[in-house]
Amino acid sequence: QALGLPITDEQIQEMKSNLDNIDFKMAAEEEKQLRHDVMAHVHTFAHCCPKAAGIIHLGATSCYVGDNTDLIILRNAFDLLLPKLARVISRLADFAKERADLPTLGFTHFQPAQLTTVGKRCCLWIQDLCMDLQSLKRVRDELRFRGVKGTTGTQASFLQLFEGDDQKVEQLDKMVTEKAGFKRAFIITGQTYTRKVDIEVLSVLASLGASVHKICTDIRLLANLKEMEEPFEKQQIGSSAMPYKRNPMRSERCCSLARHLMALVTDPLQTASVQWFERTLDDSANRRICLAEAFLTADTVLNTLQNISEGLVVYPKVIERRIRQELPFMATENIIVAMVKAGGNRQDCHEKIRVLSQQAAAVVKQEGGDNDLIERIQADAYFSPIHSQLDHLLDPSSFTGRASQQVQKFLEEEVCPLLKPYESVMKFSLISTGHDDNRTEPGREMTRKSNGRLARSAAVPTR
Repeated sequence: QALGLPITDEQIQEMKSNLDNIDFKMAAEEEKQLRHDVMAHVHTFAHCCPKAAGIIHLGATSCYVGDNTDLIILRNAFDLLLPKLARVISRLADFAKERADLPTLGFTHFQPAQLTTVGKRCCLWIQDLCMDLQSLKRVRDELRFRGVKGTTGTQASFLQLFEGDDQKVEQLDKMVTEKAGFKRAFIITGQTYTRKVDIEVLSVLASLGASVHKICTDIRLLANLKEMEEPFEKQQIGSSAMPYKRNPMRSERCCSLARHLMALVTDPLQTASVQWFERTLDDSANRRICLAEAFLTADTVLNTLQNISEGLVVYPKVIERRIRQELPFMATENIIVAMVKAGGNRQDCHEKIRVLSQQAAAVVKQEGGDNDLIERIQADAYFSPIHSQLDHLLDPSSFTGRASQQVQKFLEEEVCPLLKPYESVMKFSLISTGHDDNRTEPGREMTRKSNGRLARSAAVPTR
């Protein structure tokens, strides 16, 4: 109307007043006959708007309706996920800061390696999630509207409506794009927007799934080592057969769903590869499943991971015991250096420690005893020049390098600036609603608070 087509105010008002007046039963009956979902709703809408019936869907194609709507939904879906991901990062950042100095045994190949700190390990998780936050935001911001392009993307029908006025067709395209909240539209389309957009969207969601799977796998392994646990209710049952078990079922759930999320990206990859010429319809049913499932799965995974991150329990005594088992071997280089400084010969010292280390290892592996290397060194007169230094040489904090400084710098310089746009949602929490006498540890019975109501969260175990 604004561009000169003979559309009346009465017709526009009639359509506006019937936007929510949808007879779904009639639409279903129409679709049974027409075998076309968009036209079924065009007919249903026209039934409510008899005066506007003649202009509804004028010049348009089904993908004008469907694809543009999909792009709006994708953008809005990202807007739902981004604050949730930011909250998870924020909770883990609090956890990392609190435990930045707590030494723990590091692993490579899941074999004991040099020490790190609990906070530094958590920062490995946070770094991956920060990359996901940036990727989700980038893809969200780069989404372009399909716009007003017509049946094969040539805008021929709209050019006909405006009697060959090329400028008005471009104006219409721009106006509709802006009204839908997009900064720009594709200049080139077939009947659909390029399905590579769906690849981009599901790729970043799949990447998020990989990050969550890694984090929750680490938590599951740490639970086995009894160094860290996810939230566990006082009355929660870990196993129907083994009452003592405390299965990391939230983390298992995240891993399970993350695998599904990662697998979904194969759908748009195949869909994009078989789009014949301007478009083929075998994409439609697939997209209705994979796009929706990807966002719903990511949403549930983030809800659950937030629940986990707000109730992680660390067991420092178990961590300390494991360090004591491995640290004597790791400290041998420090001991050799100290002996050389005290006037010893490096090669002689190395051989002495090699023999004692083998003996200590035999006690651990063959007898199931504790690592007694330090006791053996203390009992050996050869090492008497450094006996008084052993406690200092075995201080775990001296083996963690710059881990705590790295945590502080990473949180201040990378994480905090990234979370700043989401400050308003950081107070949103999966809060406890159980009585104190029903819980023995922090982070228990969790519900999600939203719009003044309390509803059971997807993160709460039900099995």
